[in-house]
Amino acid sequence: MPRTKSNEFEKAFAELEQIVKRLESEELPLDESLELFEKGIRLSRFCNQKLEEVEKKIELILADSKGQPVTEPFEPEEESEEDAATEEGL
Repeated sequence: MPRTKSNEFEKAFAELEQIVKRLESEELPLDESLELFEKGIRLSRFCNQKLEEVEKKIELILADSKGQPVTEPFEPEEESEEDAATEEGL
């Protein structure tokens, strides 16, 4: 079942990307542009809702022993050469 929900998000996001490309690249009649815009807004809200649900699940997974959410960056920032030189006292 989780795979189906993931597919729904992926499909909605891909469709949203296509709508944005069409709106940016084509001269469309006003009515068609408005329809696409409204559909894009619905897809955007759907995707945002799914992302918020996932964020809440991740916070629950990372909760500390007292049940408080522990937030950490998804990926650690890579250390730049300047930062490394500063730490080494150069």
